[in-house]
Amino acid sequence: MMNLLSVENLEKTVKDEPLFSNLTFGLEERDKVGIVGKNGAGKSTLLKILAGRMRADEGKISMKNGTVVSFLEQNVTYAPEETVGSYFLKADSPYLDKLKKYDEAIASGDEKTYTRLYDEIEKENLWDMERSYQALLEEFAAGCGPDDLVENLSGGQRKKMALARALSLRADLLLLDEPTNHLDIKTIEKLEDMLTKTDKTVMIVTHDRHILNTVCSVIFELDRASFFIHPGSFQSYLERRSERISMLQKEQDRIKKILERELKWLSRGPKARTGKDKNRKDRIDSMLGMRQDVQDERQKEFSSLSRRLGKKILEIDGISKAYDGKKLFSDFSFSFVKGMRIGLVGDNGSGKSTLLDIMTGNLAPDEGSVDIGVNTVFGYYDQAGRELSGEKTVMEYILDIAEKICLADGEIVSAARFLELFGFPQNMHRSPINLLSGGERRRLYLISMLVRNPNFLVLDEPTNDLDLATMENLEEYCTSFQGCLVICSHDRTFLDITTDMLFVIEDGKVLLYPGHFSEWKEWRKEKEEEEKRLQTPYKEKKDSRPAKEKKGLSYKEKKEKESLELEIAALEEEKAALEASFSTMAPDDFKTLNENTLRYDEVGRLIDEKTSRWLYLEDMDN
Repeated sequence: MMNLLSVENLEKTVKDEPLFSNLTFGLEERDKVGIVGKNGAGKSTLLKILAGRMRADEGKISMKNGTVVSFLEQNVTYAPEETVGSYFLKADSPYLDKLKKYDEAIASGDEKTYTRLYDEIEKENLWDMERSYQALLEEFAAGCGPDDLVENLSGGQRKKMALARALSLRADLLLLDEPTNHLDIKTIEKLEDMLTKTDKTVMIVTHDRHILNTVCSVIFELDRASFFIHPGSFQSYLERRSERISMLQKEQDRIKKILERELKWLSRGPKARTGKDKNRKDRIDSMLGMRQDVQDERQKEFSSLSRRLGKKILEIDGISKAYDGKKLFSDFSFSFVKGMRIGLVGDNGSGKSTLLDIMTGNLAPDEGSVDIGVNTVFGYYDQAGRELSGEKTVMEYILDIAEKICLADGEIVSAARFLELFGFPQNMHRSPINLLSGGERRRLYLISMLVRNPNFLVLDEPTNDLDLATMENLEEYCTSFQGCLVICSHDRTFLDITTDMLFVIEDGKVLLYPGHFSEWKEWRKEKEEEEKRLQTPYKEKKDSRPAKEKKGLSYKEKKEKESLELEIAALEEEKAALEASFSTMAPDDFKTLNENTLRYDEVGRLIDEKTSRWLYLEDMDN
């Protein structure tokens, strides 16, 4: 391995606040680094400095000669009238610069220059870069062509476009800032697989704990202007961090005890404070300066006190929805009961946000009905209402909703404390909303939903723009929430922690899976493998035998064929009965629902297997 990047004593201050100082580290080829820290700790700033988009105040950055850097910014920026094709060509890359200069040389008629550049491009095979970009767009199912205007794309399509560009630039060092925001789970899994297998050096800022634990071999942590290196996985980092916080807390407890004793001495009056005790007073001042809050950002289990739900909560009956002739889903029915915690997954554009809009009464279905209980109060963190604006400060905005928030355990906390729990320190409480970043405004909107004391919480991609500590607080809130909960999220770990059932939108249907997201993934993987195995099981068996002529079936095979016909018919009847049971069973009978779902899958597998064998025998009989 060779050293690719060296950073020595890097310092950066923003708005008179030091982000980091004396930051020193080195990266070797193929290293994969995850960068974590609270919002505002300097994670994005560090990547921008390494990418040459921002200058450090102090320090030195050295890279191996010829190192090509590819930087994916957190927010996709593009020019007016930019197309998907021109967006790629505007990337900062020495390879693309050659292609641009080649085009300029042709346009100017500089034969000597374009001949030289043509030979270099051929030798380095640079013509394939744009094809690689288009191939990645197809791999990510971006659904856009080179002539499409970027401004007409969805947030998910723009992110896939930016990601495809970053990965196709033949970079030695990939700097990725929140690459999973706005992506569906399928694309995130493809990205995770690519990053795991790549021989490039990677530095990634992400709140996706699954990627941090699977891809990264070292974790960099920015915490209160300090920098820590944790070799190993994200799980190893959590353990080391817990140990560090515990040691810091012990030191703070020791300082507190000494200070209590020394401050008593100071309070005795002038007689005790003689000149010979000056050193003692200086020591007290020094210890006062050493005090710091080392409390872990992860708080105790909490949730706001929700309103009582009525007998009828939400009844969905046969709803369907289509846009521009495309059917998103059809004939979906469901009855909610108290305590349901449901995750919603599906590809980008499958209709997840549309389904949430229909459930909450913000959008009418094309067919079917939605009956909302009279006591049901939604807290809906939706896509449309996140871009807050106005002259009000952060604190004024929250105080207009509630001055005090009653937690589920009876404790009452102030609006200021609740803001702190979700990443708004006191120095931001007087900041006008219109001066907040887009991510901060979305986070404030999320808080405003929680403090209204809803009894039915609906969250559409709530983890975007949250740091890990704030996300863990949101997880604590959701797991303690006493009403109904529906969460649409691309964060696999977040779904596993907060939900225990799934709505899966695929092939124009909303399917129910009675289990955690990771269990559904494993079940789907096993099902796909079984389907592949059943496609040609008996053909392989037939091909492995010596070729010989055979006419008709043996007596034993004829009896087997007759038996299969009866067995398939019986299984079809059982399948129909199970389908009928899903609409008639009590909505809170989770045990029966789980048992029937598992049996339904098993019956389907047996029908496929026996039908495949019957078709083989039928073919032999003809």
